[in-house]
Amino acid sequence: MKYNYKTKGTCSREIQLELDGDRIQDMKVIGGCNGNLKGICALVKGMKAQDVIDRFSGVRCGFKSTSCPDQIAKALGEALKKKDI
Repeated sequence: MKYNYKTKGTCSREIQLELDGDRIQDMKVIGGCNGNLKGICALVKGMKAQDVIDRFSGVRCGFKSTSCPDQIAKALGEALKKKDI
């Protein structure tokens, strides 16, 4: 299942996900800190989406109320909900 998520409150603009069941098959983040986000995308491949949500939820960037990892958690949560509908 492919899912695109428009981020809110971060330098990144969009998260493109591909899930195989409950596992992350591929992920790309458009915008933001290129090297860091490429590294995060490589690390989460093959992981269960819920494990990533549990680790990334609530992570903040400086004084912002969110971050790219937090937005990844939100995107994965929405994608899992869509999958179950």
